[in-house]
Amino acid sequence: MQHIALHTKIREGKEQGYLEVHEVIPPELDEALRAGGVHSWRIYRFGRDLFHAVSLESWDAFREFMATSPADIAWQARMDEFIEPDGDEAYDGFLPLVWELPERA
Repeated sequence: MQHIALHTKIREGKEQGYLEVHEVIPPELDEALRAGGVHSWRIYRFGRDLFHAVSLESWDAFREFMATSPADIAWQARMDEFIEPDGDEAYDGFLPLVWELPERA
């Protein structure tokens, strides 16, 4: 299993709308995320910055699966209203891990 962190940013003035849209995730998106190998997905907010903590089977397999998921395609189109585009073509989306307290066996 992989544990990754991502960073996105809410468009200025769209903060409340972003929160409202996330009050209820469409059931078909929930199903697609789980079918794509996601175990958990948490989003934390600081101002307009969003930090995503994701546990999943494989990021590469997930991306490939979601690229053809009608539920995710519709969700991403909806999110375009709220999320700023990346702006850095070299950015792969991952936040680098700086430190971790390992679990004890």
